[in-house]
Amino acid sequence: MSSAFKINDWHGFAPGLHDRAAWLEWAQAPTPLLGDDVPGLPELPAMQRRRLERVGRMALHVAFQCQPRVAADIPLVFASRHGDLVRTLDMMQQHARGELLSPTQFGLSTHNAIAAQYTIARQSSANHIAVAAGAATAEAAFIEAIGLLHEGAPEVLVVLYDGRLPATYAGHRDEPDGDYAWACRVAGANAGETRYTVTAEPGVGMASSSALPHGLEVLRFLIGGERTMTWRTLSSCWRWCRHD
Repeated sequence: MSSAFKINDWHGFAPGLHDRAAWLEWAQAPTPLLGDDVPGLPELPAMQRRRLERVGRMALHVAFQCQPRVAADIPLVFASRHGDLVRTLDMMQQHARGELLSPTQFGLSTHNAIAAQYTIARQSSANHIAVAAGAATAEAAFIEAIGLLHEGAPEVLVVLYDGRLPATYAGHRDEPDGDYAWACRVAGANAGETRYTVTAEPGVGMASSSALPHGLEVLRFLIGGERTMTWRTLSSCWRWCRHD
Protein backbone atom coordinates (compact mmCIF):
# COMPACT_ATOMS: atom_id res chain seq x y z
CA MET A 1 0.00 0.00 0.00
CA SER A 2 1.26 3.50 -0.84
CA SER A 3 2.03 6.01 1.90
CA ALA A 4 0.08 8.65 -0.02
CA PHE A 5 -3.15 9.79 1.58
CA LYS A 6 -6.13 11.88 0.56
CA ILE A 7 -8.28 14.26 2.59
CA ASN A 8 -11.93 13.21 2.62
CA ASP A 9 -13.10 16.13 4.74
CA TRP A 10 -11.70 18.88 6.97
CA HIS A 11 -12.86 21.54 9.38
CA GLY A 12 -11.12 24.27 11.35
CA PHE A 13 -11.88 26.73 14.13
CA ALA A 14 -9.88 29.74 15.27
CA PRO A 15 -10.66 33.34 16.21
CA GLY A 16 -12.49 34.84 13.25
CA LEU A 17 -12.27 31.63 11.20
CA HIS A 18 -15.32 29.48 11.75
CA ASP A 19 -16.25 28.11 8.33
CA ARG A 20 -14.56 26.65 5.29
CA ALA A 21 -14.90 29.76 3.13
CA ALA A 22 -13.11 31.88 5.75
CA TRP A 23 -10.30 29.32 6.07
CA LEU A 24 -9.81 29.08 2.30
CA GLU A 25 -9.57 32.86 2.06
CA TRP A 26 -7.13 32.95 4.99
CA ALA A 27 -4.95 30.27 3.35
CA GLN A 28 -4.25 32.61 0.42
CA ALA A 29 -3.09 35.45 2.71
CA PRO A 30 -2.46 34.07 6.22
CA THR A 31 -2.58 36.43 9.18
CA PRO A 32 -1.99 35.84 12.92
CA LEU A 33 -5.04 34.66 14.84
CA LEU A 34 -6.24 37.10 17.48
CA GLY A 35 -9.40 36.87 19.56
CA ASP A 36 -11.22 34.79 22.14
CA ASP A 37 -13.92 33.05 20.10
CA VAL A 38 -15.33 29.86 21.67
CA PRO A 39 -17.48 27.30 19.83
CA GLY A 40 -20.86 26.51 21.34
CA LEU A 41 -20.20 22.73 21.34
CA PRO A 42 -23.83 21.60 21.81
CA GLU A 43 -22.73 17.99 21.29
CA LEU A 44 -21.51 17.85 24.91
CA PRO A 45 -23.63 17.95 28.08
CA ALA A 46 -23.34 21.32 29.81
CA MET A 47 -21.43 19.95 32.82
CA GLN A 48 -18.85 18.22 30.63
CA ARG A 49 -18.56 21.32 28.43
CA ARG A 50 -17.94 23.66 31.38
CA ARG A 51 -14.94 21.60 32.52
CA LEU A 52 -13.05 22.16 29.28
CA GLU A 53 -10.66 24.98 28.53
CA ARG A 54 -11.25 26.98 25.35
CA VAL A 55 -8.72 25.16 23.15
CA GLY A 56 -10.09 21.79 24.24
CA ARG A 57 -13.56 22.92 23.24
CA MET A 58 -12.20 24.01 19.87
CA ALA A 59 -10.57 20.61 19.34
CA LEU A 60 -13.78 18.74 20.13
CA HIS A 61 -15.80 21.09 17.94
CA VAL A 62 -13.74 20.37 14.82
CA ALA A 63 -13.72 16.65 15.59
CA PHE A 64 -17.52 16.56 15.77
CA GLN A 65 -17.82 18.65 12.60
CA CYS A 66 -15.43 16.40 10.69
CA GLN A 67 -16.93 13.12 11.90
CA PRO A 68 -20.72 13.36 12.04
CA ARG A 69 -22.48 10.98 14.39
CA VAL A 70 -23.72 8.95 11.44
CA ALA A 71 -20.11 8.17 10.47
CA ALA A 72 -18.71 4.82 11.53
CA ASP A 73 -16.17 4.71 14.35
CA ILE A 74 -12.66 5.09 12.94
CA PRO A 75 -9.26 5.42 14.64
CA LEU A 76 -8.48 8.83 16.09
CA VAL A 77 -5.19 10.73 16.31
CA PHE A 78 -5.32 13.80 18.56
CA ALA A 79 -2.13 15.86 18.40
CA SER A 80 -1.05 18.91 20.38
CA ARG A 81 2.44 20.18 21.03
CA HIS A 82 1.60 21.67 24.43
CA GLY A 83 -1.76 20.20 25.42
CA ASP A 84 -3.68 21.98 28.18
CA LEU A 85 -0.66 23.90 29.46
CA VAL A 86 -2.77 26.56 31.18
CA ARG A 87 -4.43 23.94 33.39
CA THR A 88 -1.14 22.11 34.01
CA LEU A 89 0.67 25.30 35.03
CA ASP A 90 -2.16 26.24 37.37
CA MET A 91 -1.89 22.85 39.11
CA MET A 92 1.88 23.12 39.43
CA GLN A 93 1.49 26.53 41.05
CA GLN A 94 -1.13 25.12 43.42
CA HIS A 95 1.22 22.28 44.33
CA ALA A 96 4.06 24.77 44.96
CA ARG A 97 1.78 26.61 47.41
CA GLY A 98 1.06 23.35 49.21
CA GLU A 99 -2.56 23.18 48.09
CA LEU A 100 -4.44 19.97 47.36
CA LEU A 101 -4.96 19.17 43.70
CA SER A 102 -8.31 18.33 42.15
CA PRO A 103 -8.44 14.80 40.66
CA THR A 104 -10.80 16.14 37.99
CA GLN A 105 -8.39 18.90 37.05
CA PHE A 106 -5.52 16.41 36.91
CA GLY A 107 -7.51 14.01 34.74
CA LEU A 108 -8.36 16.77 32.27
CA SER A 109 -4.72 17.94 32.10
CA THR A 110 -3.31 14.69 30.72
CA HIS A 111 -2.39 14.69 27.06
CA ASN A 112 -5.05 12.17 26.04
CA ALA A 113 -7.84 13.89 27.99
CA ILE A 114 -9.45 15.66 25.02
CA ALA A 115 -9.47 12.47 22.94
CA ALA A 116 -11.02 10.65 25.89
CA GLN A 117 -13.72 13.31 26.27
CA TYR A 118 -14.54 12.88 22.58
CA THR A 119 -14.89 9.10 22.77
CA ILE A 120 -17.00 9.40 25.94
CA ALA A 121 -19.34 11.88 24.26
CA ARG A 122 -19.67 9.66 21.19
CA GLN A 123 -19.93 6.49 23.31
CA SER A 124 -17.19 5.16 21.08
CA SER A 125 -14.67 2.41 21.69
CA ALA A 126 -12.55 3.45 18.69
CA ASN A 127 -8.79 3.29 18.95
CA HIS A 128 -7.42 6.71 19.88
CA ILE A 129 -3.85 8.00 20.12
CA ALA A 130 -2.53 11.22 21.69
CA VAL A 131 0.59 12.61 20.03
CA ALA A 132 3.11 15.25 21.13
CA ALA A 133 6.39 15.49 19.21
CA GLY A 134 7.64 19.02 19.77
CA ALA A 135 8.09 21.09 16.64
CA ALA A 136 7.21 18.08 14.46
CA THR A 137 3.91 17.24 16.19
CA ALA A 138 1.89 17.66 12.99
CA GLU A 139 4.22 15.35 11.07
CA ALA A 140 4.08 12.74 13.82
CA ALA A 141 0.28 12.83 13.78
CA PHE A 142 0.12 12.08 10.06
CA ILE A 143 2.76 9.35 10.30
CA GLU A 144 0.56 7.70 12.95
CA ALA A 145 -2.46 8.06 10.67
CA ILE A 146 -0.61 6.54 7.70
CA GLY A 147 0.40 3.60 9.89
CA LEU A 148 -3.23 3.03 10.87
CA LEU A 149 -4.27 3.11 7.22
CA HIS A 150 -1.60 0.50 6.47
CA GLU A 151 -3.09 -1.67 9.20
CA GLY A 152 -6.45 -1.63 7.45
CA ALA A 153 -8.35 1.37 8.79
CA PRO A 154 -10.65 2.77 6.08
CA GLU A 155 -10.18 6.30 7.39
CA VAL A 156 -8.45 8.05 10.29
CA LEU A 157 -9.60 11.22 12.01
CA VAL A 158 -6.63 13.53 12.71
CA VAL A 159 -7.17 16.46 15.08
CA LEU A 160 -4.47 19.10 15.63
CA TYR A 161 -4.87 21.84 18.21
CA ASP A 162 -2.84 24.18 20.38
CA GLY A 163 -3.20 27.41 22.32
CA ARG A 164 -1.29 30.46 23.38
CA LEU A 165 1.44 29.77 25.92
CA PRO A 166 1.07 31.25 29.40
CA ALA A 167 3.26 34.30 30.02
CA THR A 168 5.41 32.17 32.34
CA TYR A 169 6.75 30.32 29.29
CA ALA A 170 7.22 33.33 27.02
CA GLY A 171 11.01 33.02 27.15
CA HIS A 172 10.84 29.44 25.86
CA ARG A 173 8.60 30.12 22.86
CA ASP A 174 10.30 29.02 19.62
CA GLU A 175 7.43 29.65 17.21
CA PRO A 176 4.46 32.00 17.03
CA ASP A 177 1.50 30.74 18.98
CA GLY A 178 -2.25 31.17 18.80
CA ASP A 179 -5.46 29.35 19.63
CA TYR A 180 -6.57 27.02 16.84
CA ALA A 181 -7.92 23.58 16.10
CA TRP A 182 -8.46 21.71 12.86
CA ALA A 183 -9.37 18.19 11.89
CA CYS A 184 -9.36 16.07 8.77
CA ARG A 185 -10.42 12.58 7.78
CA VAL A 186 -7.62 10.90 5.86
CA ALA A 187 -7.79 7.77 3.74
CA GLY A 188 -5.57 5.87 1.35
CA ALA A 189 -5.25 7.43 -2.09
CA ASN A 190 -4.86 6.01 -5.58
CA ALA A 191 -3.34 7.35 -8.78
CA GLY A 192 -5.53 10.01 -10.34
CA GLU A 193 -6.72 11.39 -7.00
CA THR A 194 -5.35 14.48 -5.29
CA ARG A 195 -3.07 12.99 -2.68
CA TYR A 196 -0.38 14.02 -0.23
CA THR A 197 2.81 12.56 1.16
CA VAL A 198 4.94 13.54 4.14
CA THR A 199 8.45 12.13 4.37
CA ALA A 200 11.54 12.58 6.49
CA GLU A 201 14.61 13.66 4.54
CA PRO A 202 18.32 14.06 5.31
CA GLY A 203 19.80 17.50 5.66
CA VAL A 204 19.07 18.64 9.21
CA GLY A 205 20.30 22.18 9.79
CA MET A 206 18.89 25.40 11.16
CA ALA A 207 15.25 25.06 12.20
CA SER A 208 12.65 26.63 9.92
CA SER A 209 10.93 29.83 10.96
CA SER A 210 7.42 31.01 10.18
CA ALA A 211 5.00 33.78 11.01
CA LEU A 212 2.45 31.11 12.00
CA PRO A 213 2.35 28.14 14.37
CA HIS A 214 3.59 25.15 12.40
CA GLY A 215 0.30 23.32 12.86
CA LEU A 216 -1.40 26.11 10.93
CA GLU A 217 1.29 26.05 8.25
CA VAL A 218 0.41 22.40 7.64
CA LEU A 219 -3.29 23.21 7.30
CA ARG A 220 -2.47 26.11 4.98
CA PHE A 221 -0.47 23.73 2.79
CA LEU A 222 -3.21 21.09 2.70
CA ILE A 223 -5.97 23.50 1.69
CA GLY A 224 -4.01 26.20 -0.13
CA GLY A 225 -2.98 24.36 -3.28
CA GLU A 226 0.82 24.61 -2.95
CA ARG A 227 2.86 21.72 -4.33
CA THR A 228 5.53 21.32 -1.63
CA MET A 229 6.45 22.47 1.85
CA THR A 230 9.64 21.77 3.79
CA TRP A 231 9.88 21.96 7.57
CA ARG A 232 13.13 21.66 9.47
CA THR A 233 13.51 21.12 13.20
CA LEU A 234 16.81 20.83 15.04
CA SER A 235 16.65 17.04 14.67
CA SER A 236 14.69 16.33 11.49
CA CYS A 237 13.72 17.59 8.05
CA TRP A 238 10.22 16.95 6.66
CA ARG A 239 8.90 17.36 3.13
CA TRP A 240 5.20 17.63 2.34
CA CYS A 241 4.09 17.12 -1.27
CA ARG A 242 0.82 17.42 -3.13
CA HIS A 243 0.33 15.10 -6.10
CA ASP A 244 -2.50 15.62 -8.65
